[in-house]
Amino acid sequence: MSNRLASSTSPYLLQHAENPVDWYPWGPDAMAAAKRLDRPILLSVGYAACHWCHVMARESFEDPQTAQLMNALYVNVKVDREERPDLDAIYMQAVQAMTGQGGWPMTVFLTPAGEPFYGGTYYPPADRHGMPGFPRVLQSVSDAWTTNREEVARAVTSVAQVFVAADAAGRGGTLDAMVLDESWKGMARRFEPLAGGFGGAPKFPHAMALDAALRHWARSGDAHALHIAQHSFLAMARGGICDQIGGGFHRYTVDALWLVPHFEKMLYDNALLARLGVHLWQATGNTEVRRATEAALQWVRREMTDALGGWYSSLDADSEHEEGKFYVWSLEEFARLAGDDADWAMRAYGVTIAGNFEGANILTARAPSAEDAGVSEDRREALRKRLYDVRAARVWPARDDKVIASWNGLMLRAMAEAARVFQNNDAYASALSNGHFLWNTMVREGRVLRIHARGVTHIAGFLEDHAAVGLGFVGLYQLTFDHQWLDRALTLAESCVQHFWNETEGCFYDTADDHEALVVRPRDVMDNATPAGASLAAELLLFAAEYTGRDAWRSIAERTLNSVATPMREYGVMFGHALGAADGLVHGAVEVVIAGDPTSDAFQALARAAADGYVPSLVLAGGTPADGHALLAGRSAPPGAAVAYVCRQYACDAPTSDPRELRSQLERAAAR
Repeated sequence: MSNRLASSTSPYLLQHAENPVDWYPWGPDAMAAAKRLDRPILLSVGYAACHWCHVMARESFEDPQTAQLMNALYVNVKVDREERPDLDAIYMQAVQAMTGQGGWPMTVFLTPAGEPFYGGTYYPPADRHGMPGFPRVLQSVSDAWTTNREEVARAVTSVAQVFVAADAAGRGGTLDAMVLDESWKGMARRFEPLAGGFGGAPKFPHAMALDAALRHWARSGDAHALHIAQHSFLAMARGGICDQIGGGFHRYTVDALWLVPHFEKMLYDNALLARLGVHLWQATGNTEVRRATEAALQWVRREMTDALGGWYSSLDADSEHEEGKFYVWSLEEFARLAGDDADWAMRAYGVTIAGNFEGANILTARAPSAEDAGVSEDRREALRKRLYDVRAARVWPARDDKVIASWNGLMLRAMAEAARVFQNNDAYASALSNGHFLWNTMVREGRVLRIHARGVTHIAGFLEDHAAVGLGFVGLYQLTFDHQWLDRALTLAESCVQHFWNETEGCFYDTADDHEALVVRPRDVMDNATPAGASLAAELLLFAAEYTGRDAWRSIAERTLNSVATPMREYGVMFGHALGAADGLVHGAVEVVIAGDPTSDAFQALARAAADGYVPSLVLAGGTPADGHALLAGRSAPPGAAVAYVCRQYACDAPTSDPRELRSQLERAAAR
């Protein structure tokens, strides 16, 4: 029989709807039941694409005896961390404080008031390798609740002090060029020269930090910074972390060489890596970078787009209960499909008899050898298509088809920038469709809703949702020069300030001022797998200030970035997005206004010139003074013509109608 999760729209919660566990969704009903029964709450947090979440589900939550124990001792609550990042952040902070580590599945024991007092991550079904079995944990925690309530109270108080200390962190500091330089030096020290990226196994893309390195190169001309960004991206594009057949990037690799991925594919990783790829191509013109970037965006359009234009969240790591089975190849199958192309194809994709993953082959990409240099790109593409078609007939990994506002905002920005830079009509249409979907379906009265799934749009949006969607609308404006997108971005900037900014505390919170009361109001300042809401909001406000001239918005952004100056200096890799916003604040934006009719050939020629090169903190506007935004005031063009104005740090170059001169001005402005 189905449990209380059967009415959910979350694919992750629905995966547990047939468990024998009497699951509750998060909410007042669970809290009331725990209080009435005087039982602790067992909070289990995960997400649909999580491999170890599936393992624990099979071992424990689907086991009748374990479920019987859970039901007898606890009120059991399931949470999709992607729906409720606020709950995930609060209780992950508690688990990390209690155990020194975190991850998913996350298992936390709470009082009926929601206060955490014990927790961990994955628990095996029986004692194993020094880990206690889940039934033993269940019984021990219940015994402590029943017989030693004073010890539970002390644990609650101890964790509460962690929350207080964390909320007090990051309240002071001063941002300047020296902070950015020190942060860059720290990232450079962490760079791994062989495979690129930062650190060893497991290896994560850290796309935002690589983008910060690229910004440093643009400002300083430091060739090593460009090498860090390009070498790391190409190593990923050639590795197993990149899906060589279907496009797109997996979440991370379990090794240090980008070879063996954790096979889940997340929308946000591909958004951040695609945007980095667009910037790298602007900086280098590298065709391999462009190919991997466009393949990732094509994967989103082909496999991750719903009928309304929203983009789905993820593809699972598992299929047929095996991690990676969908993606790997035996030598025999690969050689049979390659046919006459087998010799060069096996070299190109690294296919061997021994394999590189449990006897099978994860495909990688290698630069063509001298003997294979004559193989045409058409021939290579024909083989990729054959492999894709055969793979598509396999059992697919499960797809989490809920649409998350913030992740869509990140991808909208990447898709719009790719459309503008690559002159890609498919990307243009996809970005525009997504923008209309977000505004018409997920924004209500200036407030963003976080989730759209199975025809239902719900859950009040968090700071990251408002700011990421706002930045996506900025990207659409810079692509289309349609001022409705800029107006919509400004509406969301205002909502960020009105509902998430606390003037007294001088900081952004991740939940709105009218959000449900939790044990603590979360405020995460680090850019982790996705950018922090605060760093997204700071960047959005900087754009909004440039477009409108509102100094109050710039001041809030400056206070936000000043507050993380100290940790940013020391842990730059963990503040990649904040570094991008800080770069724009410290060094100033490059303002480019193209005056004229956006549909004219003269205007479009200047717009293409503005897209050719990499310009950090580009603020691009276009149209006529009648459009009403501050940057356009006093900027006009003769009838039928277009004129570009380039300004930075209160200094402007001579207006020009020549695309070549505009490119020269932008090169100088980017390096000032």
